[in-house]
Amino acid sequence: MTLDFHTLLAILAMAAATVLTRVSGLVIIRHVEMTDQTRAAIEAIPPAVLMAVIAPTAFSTGWAETAACCITALSARRLPMLASVALGIASVALLRAIGL
Repeated sequence: MTLDFHTLLAILAMAAATVLTRVSGLVIIRHVEMTDQTRAAIEAIPPAVLMAVIAPTAFSTGWAETAACCITALSARRLPMLASVALGIASVALLRAIGL
């Protein structure tokens, strides 16, 4: 197995972009005054990203996946992100098992 130089360069560039976006968020947030509105906006980001990831599935697959996406969306409003994703996975498995 060989590693192409361009492949390695792409992997390193993607890793650097990931680290830079995460670190820049931490640096920028230090200079933001934390009001209740700001805190609410920041706390809304993870569910919004989750919905952006699962929305294409909801509209391009069967009823089981669509129902599981709705369950995930509703649970993301109250539960932690990991619990919401786990609930979505469990619900799609259950719905597929019962034949929906």
